[in-house]
Amino acid sequence: MSMNGEYLRITPDEWERTLKDPDWAYGLAEEAMDAAEENETTSPDARHFTTGQTWHMLDFLLRRADFPVDIVMGEEEVPGAGEWGYEPPRFLPPARVRSAAEALRRLSYAGLVQDVEPAELARAEIYPSIWDSPEALGWAADLFPELTAFFEAAAAAGDGMLLWID
Repeated sequence: MSMNGEYLRITPDEWERTLKDPDWAYGLAEEAMDAAEENETTSPDARHFTTGQTWHMLDFLLRRADFPVDIVMGEEEVPGAGEWGYEPPRFLPPARVRSAAEALRRLSYAGLVQDVEPAELARAEIYPSIWDSPEALGWAADLFPELTAFFEAAAAAGDGMLLWID
């Protein structure tokens, strides 16, 4: 079984409902994940996005770059939510989603991996353990523009996000 980084866009009204009923939000997340799986294409306007197994690598690279928003793990724990996979979900409010989108726009994947050696990821025990060649650093290159577009669309709509590792 693999560990995957998951994102769900939610409106401010949905956030208020989530605070009252975290189980409702879990159902919303499951519906969005099922719809994304059926669709098989990624759209910036989709409610759900996954970074798959690249989540830990992205977290490492973004922290190394002093990225201003924790877009991998989230920043606020969802009160009263149980585990959604490996841990409870976390939340990014709309203002933090906007900040993240602005920062992502100024960042390139090539810039993130510049001067990074695969051995650094191996030493840091970044999941999964695939860091035996320089080509491994390109693993999330195609995904990064999609993640950026997802955040930009959420910011434009005024949405926040729920994030979790599943």
